[in-house]
Amino acid sequence: MQENKKQDSQNSENSQNKRDSQNKQDNENAQDEQIQKEEHQDERIEKLGQVTLKDNEKHQDIHLLSIIGEIEGHDNLSGNSKTTKYEHVLPQLAAIEDSKEIQGVLVILNTMGGDVEAGLAIAEMLASLSKPTVSLVLGGSHSIGVPIAVSTDYSYIVSTGTMVIHPVRMNGTVIGVPQTFDYFKLIQDRITGFVCRHCKVNRNRFEEMMMETGVLTKDVGTILVGEEAVKNGIIDEVGGIDKAIRKLHELIDGGKQ
Repeated sequence: MQENKKQDSQNSENSQNKRDSQNKQDNENAQDEQIQKEEHQDERIEKLGQVTLKDNEKHQDIHLLSIIGEIEGHDNLSGNSKTTKYEHVLPQLAAIEDSKEIQGVLVILNTMGGDVEAGLAIAEMLASLSKPTVSLVLGGSHSIGVPIAVSTDYSYIVSTGTMVIHPVRMNGTVIGVPQTFDYFKLIQDRITGFVCRHCKVNRNRFEEMMMETGVLTKDVGTILVGEEAVKNGIIDEVGGIDKAIRKLHELIDGGKQ
């Protein structure tokens, strides 16, 4: 009888040791998975400036897209320039539209502008997404950054954020013939038309700001700071990241209803 009790005690101890060992292994595996997840997230931020926000109380997956530096066109810019590459952004937006998990997109902008064709392509993709989108202008969203900022369902600008509106420019050789200026006008009309369709500013007012000569000392155009962008009907509201994320959650909830 005593030997049976001793055997039972030893078996119970062995079982407890196995459970402890299994729990320890499970904890180590969970820690390894968390480390790999964080490393993958850090890599996405470093290489693409993109991350998926999913640790929120509403359990809604939001894709964060950053438009920074200069928007790169068909030619690669120097390695010293901070750029947004459209060949990275466009496929990602297509994947977001097709995703069952991503429920909304938050776009943060701090860009000097850049290539017209690439910027308009990004703006058109954002505008055509079926999922809720919100933009937030931080340091600035200049030139072709303006159409991107207004392409979302709702837009914010911080109180110190700026937007520069100016006519189309071209680098390199320009042929001095009437057709060249007609082409400039065509490009400008495309930008103006897109902006006016996606925000509250009317076409005449937008073109007035574009051709203003008394604001910029070495250029034609207008610079709008924070509240001025809202008063002129380009941006919906002054606010920061808290308002932008809250608004996106509201739009997602509204879409579900």
